Amino acid sequence: MTSSTPERAPGVIGHVVGGRRVDDAHRYGAVHDPATGRVTGRVALASAADVDAAVAAALAAFPGWSRTGLSRRVEILFAFHELLRGHRDEIAHLVSAEHGKVVSDAEGEVARALENVEFATGIPHLLKGGFSQQVSTGVDVHEVKQPLGVMVGITPFNFPAMVPLWMIPTAIACGNTFVLKPSERDPSASLLVARLLAEAGLPDGVVNVVQGDRVAVDRLLEHPDVAAISFVGSTPVARHVYETGTRHGKRVQALGGAKNHLVVLPDAELDAAADAAVSAGYGSAGERCMAISVVVAVGDVADALVEAIRTRVAGLVVGPGNDPASQMGPLITAEHRDRVAARVGSAVEEGAVLVLDGRDGPPVGPGPDGQDTSGGFFLRPSLVDHVRPEHTVYREEVFGPVLSVVRAETFDDALRLVNENPYGNGAAIFTRDGGAARRFEVEVQAGMVGVNVPIPVPVGYYSFGGWKGSLFGDSHMYGPEGIHFATRTKVVTSRWPDPATSSIDLGFPRTR
Repeated sequence: MTSSTPERAPGVIGHVVGGRRVDDAHRYGAVHDPATGRVTGRVALASAADVDAAVAAALAAFPGWSRTGLSRRVEILFAFHELLRGHRDEIAHLVSAEHGKVVSDAEGEVARALENVEFATGIPHLLKGGFSQQVSTGVDVHEVKQPLGVMVGITPFNFPAMVPLWMIPTAIACGNTFVLKPSERDPSASLLVARLLAEAGLPDGVVNVVQGDRVAVDRLLEHPDVAAISFVGSTPVARHVYETGTRHGKRVQALGGAKNHLVVLPDAELDAAADAAVSAGYGSAGERCMAISVVVAVGDVADALVEAIRTRVAGLVVGPGNDPASQMGPLITAEHRDRVAARVGSAVEEGAVLVLDGRDGPPVGPGPDGQDTSGGFFLRPSLVDHVRPEHTVYREEVFGPVLSVVRAETFDDALRLVNENPYGNGAAIFTRDGGAARRFEVEVQAGMVGVNVPIPVPVGYYSFGGWKGSLFGDSHMYGPEGIHFATRTKVVTSRWPDPATSSIDLGFPRTR
């Protein structure tokens, strides 16, 4: 039976270990409302001992859960799916309150999370192995996929509901147990997910949550009872996670940063391309690993495209995430807002042309409930033209509402620019030319490609992941590659001979 989760201490966002809430900690961090800058809670920051307790709970739950029948696992996942659907508004408002994104964007995040739960409910089919009869006289061979043990997810602030649910459903469907270390910036969604899993009937200890910072991460990376680690975040941290985890003998998939390009050819439908650039560049205040941060304007389309984007950006409504009128909310912290603003300044200093300066503009007005937004972490959208590859705003992942325009003379120049970039998460092209689109699809060096689609995030039954500096490890996230990552294959060769035919044979095993 699954134990009930006790109420948390007022204002404290703690851990879930073995089905029980743990709010005590030696250290706490502040959780803010990004729209006002006010502290809204305290998050417990796990010690190494707290991490050990969570891993121990997952390890203790593994034997029973891995032996649980596939039908029962699916029953729990279906129940969880319905609970998640029923609480989607609550989750969206919780994400908006701690992350700052507008509620409609948070609702979309929950919808994409549901896709991954739906995929995991097909686990009886997805775990089917193979069988070959009579490979040699009286010898049969079959293979099975078996769980790894304790898996860990280390997830970022920008999708506090969706990214954990890229990992958890697949991991537990395959028979693993799980420890989630969410971002300490917006931790509450992880506790709601854990609560809904418990309500769905998931046994205690199968999924555990430890809040924390680098102390928790480093202990998870080296813990001897952790079999595999999934990570999503910046490229420097992804590299650290991959190198440290693999050095300690773990299977690791680490998704890093991005510099996603949108190539617009002269024959593209201009309004559609401009709409796509604005939507993909400024949605969620640019805090998406699949955000379009660079528009590559090819040939004589550049001037008209920049003007079309400028007109649209100038009309965007920036405000609190809980205001239905808002199209873009604040950034996650004041420090991050200031870093993004500094990138805008560096672009001007290095010779780019600032079409729209997000550092200027009137203050953001109060939200629907009259909250004071003067201390909020807002930065209006910036549009920077004539950006060159050597500019800092181009070389570094900005992760904010800054859209750079690079001008290219030809299609070949644009393709070369994308391929020479050290990142390879996603890339898109807008064109009416099927030949150009197909060549781009074949030759571009990116893991996810959009043709007249600006954010080509795969649906739940494909897999998510980039190339080059955007991915460390061999496996992409969720979908078929997620199943591969969460299991290991065992091949069984068997013979049931007549004892009368048994004899000693020291030769190499033969199949003929």
